[in-house]
Amino acid sequence: MPAAHPTSGSHHPSTGAVRALIRESLPGVTAIRHDIHAHPELAYNEKRTSRVVCDELKRLGVEHVGGLAGGTGVLAHIPATTPEGKARGAVALRADMDALPIEEATGAPYASKTRGIMHACGHDGHTANLLGVAQVLSKLAHRPNPVTLIFQPAEEGGAGGKRMCEDGALDGSKLGPRVSSIFGLHGWPQYILGDVGSRPGPLLAATDNFEIEIVGEQAHAAYPHLSRDAVVASAQIITALQSIASRNAPPTDCIVVTVAVISGGLARNVIPRSVQFAGTMRTLTPEMRRLGRERFHAITSGIAGAMGCVAKIKWEEGYPVTFNDPAMTDRFFRVARATVGDSRVQHVPTPTMGGEDFSYYGHHVPACFFILGVRPAGQDTYPGLHQPEYDFNDDALETGIELMCALALDES
Repeated sequence: MPAAHPTSGSHHPSTGAVRALIRESLPGVTAIRHDIHAHPELAYNEKRTSRVVCDELKRLGVEHVGGLAGGTGVLAHIPATTPEGKARGAVALRADMDALPIEEATGAPYASKTRGIMHACGHDGHTANLLGVAQVLSKLAHRPNPVTLIFQPAEEGGAGGKRMCEDGALDGSKLGPRVSSIFGLHGWPQYILGDVGSRPGPLLAATDNFEIEIVGEQAHAAYPHLSRDAVVASAQIITALQSIASRNAPPTDCIVVTVAVISGGLARNVIPRSVQFAGTMRTLTPEMRRLGRERFHAITSGIAGAMGCVAKIKWEEGYPVTFNDPAMTDRFFRVARATVGDSRVQHVPTPTMGGEDFSYYGHHVPACFFILGVRPAGQDTYPGLHQPEYDFNDDALETGIELMCALALDES
């Protein structure tokens, strides 16, 4: 069992005691963040990062198991210290660990040492943040709830959260009791440093992806009548796909269809046999997700056929909607206001059309995902997520650790 910190008493820890532990932990947590940032790893290859996590948990005396979700996921457990707490389901806190295939341009002294890979989404900050939570909670003598810490791989398109659920991260089969609620955070460059926010219901979109090949008949560019022009057909299809949002979806419902990649042809005087394009569809409700897919297939196949071509459609069902349980979101707002103050807690007015595999946890237990501001006060702009200049702000760790600790310690 983790040792009690000498400043901890036998009663519920005071805010001052928790903040003192956080301040004590920050230099080490920041160093871990920089180390992880300098050694980024792509989805399901987070072997070094997983070792860093396990080594720190071992140093803290926190019970944990590794090797989950394909080999790099880590599950940790910090028990409750009261009889009534031991009978409760665990509060789970989640962090993701993977990086992105982007060449870093931050200029930071701890910049990526691996060419073409960087932590452009701030998962290094999320992981370090949760290790800071582990450090603080492990030193408290009074913990009213059992706490499960989830360090998952492959958020960036690999559905590592889904695999952590399948491997028993929530059901108590691997470690600790069954999870009764779960919280996760994401650094957010649009929010000022220290501000936090969330909303009940959909917070992030479902993310479906597609790859299309339009196959026609190749011909000399001077004799287009001898072709079945895959270029013209693709152009018509890509334009028509925008009618899903403008003419098939109600104006009050959100849907995004984006074609982001297109390729075809090798010579200026040859109409190619085929054209390939790819992109993503984002939706916020099951009904719109189903409608969008149906209209996508009908438009793509219909136009291709009308122009003498064939559409080969590869559809990849991505992450579901990240849906915040209303009761857990109410808990987040109550705890956040008590922890950081009313003025720093924002109600996110509308969902974002980005996606998150935190969504899978919410299919099993009541969940709330929230955002953590990283943009320094007085600075109008900050590099966006997935940009080569993005770097998680170390100064956001204090708020992130404190709020996650408060959620773990909440007795409601």
